[in-house]
This record gives sequence, structure tokens and C-alpha cells, in this order.
Amino acid sequence: MALDKRMPGDMSDNDLLRYSRHIMLPEIDFEGQQKLLTAKILIIGVGGLGSPVALYLAASGIGEIIIADHDKVELNNLQRQIAYDEESLGQSKVASCADKMEKINSKIKVVQLDEKLTGQQLLSQVEVVDVVVDCTDNLTTRFEINQACVTHKKHLVSAAAIRWEGQISVYHCGDQNSPCYHCCYGMREGSREDSREELNQNCSNNGVLSPVVGVMGSLQAIEVIKLIIDKGDSLIGRVLLFDALSMQWETMQLPKNPDCSVCGRSC
Repeated sequence: MALDKRMPGDMSDNDLLRYSRHIMLPEIDFEGQQKLLTAKILIIGVGGLGSPVALYLAASGIGEIIIADHDKVELNNLQRQIAYDEESLGQSKVASCADKMEKINSKIKVVQLDEKLTGQQLLSQVEVVDVVVDCTDNLTTRFEINQACVTHKKHLVSAAAIRWEGQISVYHCGDQNSPCYHCCYGMREGSREDSREELNQNCSNNGVLSPVVGVMGSLQAIEVIKLIIDKGDSLIGRVLLFDALSMQWETMQLPKNPDCSVCGRSC
């Protein structure tokens, strides 16, 4: 039998060598790596956050990775979006990112969606994956992704980065005590309403230190792997905050809003 040939559900000799550092970890071992090889992940946005997520999950052997983004690579992306280089300028982000992913690991399947996922298309893609990774920087889009994940009771790994700061959390409506993204960031009746413009701050008008998005994207990849192999303590119900200037980390609990219009009565 050729080294690269394998039956479904089996790892070839090349796989054993490629993923040996994972297999040596008792929390992963052969069983966990096999789970990664058969997992299906959706990454929405392959910019500063999505780049390290996509590259690390490809290297880790996630069997099928769907990447969705409607943008093209621009010069100002190169400061932080490590999936791209100067030769990528003007190219579709998903095409360029997929090329890098497949060069890292030719055995995985990469599905390119060169479009802005919304409506029924978003719901359809969320329904067929194991975990959704939100790497967008727009509040309205984040709310729609959250709604789709609540509808299909999928894990959502969400992060954000701005200036010198980053944050990451995991949401899962299947857990009765877990808040959804809207619980934490949605407008609540009777409370002071911050403007959408304030909540929609992103690096395009505030700046961001390039390694900060790399740190947060790498943490997203870690959380995805932990969810797939079902090991460790995930960030469900918690948010991890990172301040690069002071080099400090802080964890906060995220309470579920029982009156949330998205998940309050659906879990």
C-alpha cells in the first residue's frame, strides 16, 4: 500500500508522522487526531483573525474547512493578515488563503465561498459543520452569525481585536446555562443604548497591533480543537481579555440573559 493511501477512518503512515506531535499528547492521541481528520469547520472572514485560524487548522489536519470572505487582498491587509503576501494583492482572499492552506496540507479539503454569507446561505452552511468560527469585524454580521448558530445549536468561537487589545469567547445554545453572543452584546430594552457606530468599532478606523490579531486567532484555533476532541475547559460562558500593552490577561464570566430575544426561549 502506498504511504499516502488510506481507507476512510484510518491514518496512513504519513499521517502518523505528520501529526506525531499531536498524537504524543495524551489529550489528543490517535482518537483525538482522528476526530480532527473527520471534522468540518466554517471560518467566516479570513482577514487578521481568520488567517491564523485557517492556517493552524489546516496544519492540524481538520478534514474539511469552509472559508468565506467576499474581499480581495489589499496592501493595508499585509500588516496583519499573515495568509497573504505581496503576490496576493488584488486576488480573492479565499482563493489566496486556500492556496496557502493546501500548500501546508494537501490532504485536507478546503471549500471556498467568495461571497458574504447571509440569510439562507449562512444558515445552510452553519447547519452542516461542527464548529463555526467568527472572524468578522462587523457587529451586524456577528449578530446574524450568532442567530444562525443558535438556530442550529452549533458551537460558535468568536474573537475580536482592536488597538492593543483582544478578546475571545465560545458560545453554545445547546448548553442551558450558556449565553449567546446577543446576550452579551445585544441591545436590551430599558437600558442605555450605545450607538451602533460605537459598538461597531474595528481596526479600520482605530488601528490594531498586528501580533494581537495573531494571538487571538491562534486562541480561536485552540478552542476549535478543544471542542472537537472534547478535552479541557472551553471558554463557554466566559470571555478572555488580553491587553498587550500591560501584557495582562483577565477572564470574566458571561451570564445568560433569560430574556434574550435570540436564545432566551430556544435553549
